[in-house]
Amino acid sequence: MDKYIINKNAQPNGDHEVHNVTRGCNYLPNLENQIALGNFSTCQQAVAQAKSNWPNNRINGCYWCATACHTS
Repeated sequence: MDKYIINKNAQPNGDHEVHNVTRGCNYLPNLENQIALGNFSTCQQAVAQAKSNWPNNRINGCYWCATACHTS
């Protein structure tokens, strides 16, 4: 299982990005802007959890570390 976080700050397009901390990412937000989502087998599960936690936010996977979940 991999550990995932979400960036509490939105990207310029309005998306809050989910990142895979276990695999590492050069584009992780600063620690103070990270919210832990938990451990998941797939980025799809992590994104689903984030959407459940923040239903009014646009959630997207990081292009670099959660590529399978990156949609915009």
